[in-house]
Amino acid sequence: MPPKAITKQGTNNPLSSLLRQINGVLRGWTNYFRHGVSKDSFAYLHQYTWLRVVHWLRRKYRRANWGWLRRHYLANAWMPEQDGEVLFDCRSVQVTRYRYRGAAIPSPWAGIEEKAS
Repeated sequence: MPPKAITKQGTNNPLSSLLRQINGVLRGWTNYFRHGVSKDSFAYLHQYTWLRVVHWLRRKYRRANWGWLRRHYLANAWMPEQDGEVLFDCRSVQVTRYRYRGAAIPSPWAGIEEKAS
């Protein structure tokens, strides 16, 4: 389930439960897409999920001001956390790029024409 759908479910659950659900999705996505050129996409995904979680907190605590929310839930380098659960940082995933090798890749069809003659 995407982070948008997870944060729209409601505010009855604690923040740690929300972060546990979102972190599972984010880890799966980043592990799947880390083999492409995805660094900018990971940065955008992190920004988007951070905003979704902060908006969820603002909905959960409607009367709390921003300073109170920041002190209680964003103390660790502006990363939402509660009960040891911290929002997964997609930007920290190491991206592996594969260099195009062209003709260096052996073709399984190379010797077929010679054998047919």
